[in-house]
Amino acid sequence: MFGPLIVKPAKSKGDKTGSWRIKSKPSFLQKNCIACKLCLLICPENCISGKEKNAFAVDYNFCKGCGLCAIVCLKNDIEMIEEASSKTG
Repeated sequence: MFGPLIVKPAKSKGDKTGSWRIKSKPSFLQKNCIACKLCLLICPENCISGKEKNAFAVDYNFCKGCGLCAIVCLKNDIEMIEEASSKTG
């Protein structure tokens, strides 16, 4: 009934899907981080990077502002802040 499905690699890295973010975005405070990497594991867009304490960052070009990283942070070192009214980039 259905023919073989051909799946091509996702192209979201070229689409900068962070433009879908509406209200808030994560802000890494860089004070209490213990490098547990839970934020990296939970991020559905894989837009968080870093390896060492207080060295994690988010690529806002792809972040949708879901807040999962802030929820799982054991040290409350990530807070969700209000998105600026004018977006650039």
